Amino acid sequence: MEHQLIEAVVSAADFVRLRDIAGLSPRTYAAAKQGLPNSLFGVKICIAGQTIAMGRVVGDGALNFEIVDIAVDPAYQGQGFGRLIMQSIMNYLDRAAFKGAYITLMADVPELYSKFGFKLSRPASEGMFIIK
Repeated sequence: MEHQLIEAVVSAADFVRLRDIAGLSPRTYAAAKQGLPNSLFGVKICIAGQTIAMGRVVGDGALNFEIVDIAVDPAYQGQGFGRLIMQSIMNYLDRAAFKGAYITLMADVPELYSKFGFKLSRPASEGMFIIK
């Protein structure tokens, strides 16, 4: 099947749906609708008009960037779509990030991200989070 890679943030409905079916932590439609427009960069892959993969970058646009919401519909996993999403994000970061910028992510699948040069922060530092 032919796919389209589109540099755009997904709709709130697609965001909530893809997170759900990909097994990521749930987000509400209301939060997605408010938060997604604040993204620095978004990318999605569509097949036959259906969004099957997504990813985005948040941050301040110069010093700090966080790669978030990488998700691929389980029916299309293992076909390289996650890698295409990440390559598009890395291309954006090559254009946007200043030398010395800090680029972070929470890795559910570290093997994917290590292919793009990401390393575990341990033991030099620890990732931390809080959920409200």
